[in-house]
Amino acid sequence: MADKARAKRLADLIREVVAQKLQRDIKDPRLGSRVTITDTRVTGDLREATVFYTVYGDEADRQEVAAGLRSARGVLRSAVGAAAGVKHTPSLEFVPDALPETARNLDHLFDKARERDEELRRSSAGAQYAAGADPYRDAGEDRERVGEDEEGLPGAEERGDED
Repeated sequence: MADKARAKRLADLIREVVAQKLQRDIKDPRLGSRVTITDTRVTGDLREATVFYTVYGDEADRQEVAAGLRSARGVLRSAVGAAAGVKHTPSLEFVPDALPETARNLDHLFDKARERDEELRRSSAGAQYAAGADPYRDAGEDRERVGEDEEGLPGAEERGDED
């Protein structure tokens, strides 16, 4: 098993090589500039690499890019092997990255929260407190008059524990 630093270096190299090959050398019209390599992970034995990618477009574009990446897998693996110089070139698996979809979902949830906050702000615009602006002030004044402390117990002078 290789150390984590070596696996990380190999993963970074694979990400760079695959991105450059897709941008410069692969002439498949299904790929073009619609695909972005976001991350790469390599197993501990350096035999398999998972390449995460995003696609700008709709579901049909995602399907086309996935097919293009499957067909270019051999060329990309050869380029990785030439650049890496390792005994065994890792096999490449392409997985769509869920990050953009997660970000869209979070944006939608934030928008809903803002709408609810604004609705609550509008509904409470003319509202007043049920017990007045400071309900504890009157209760405190009442306790002072009766001789009770904050907990509602008789004051120190009434308990007989004066110094």
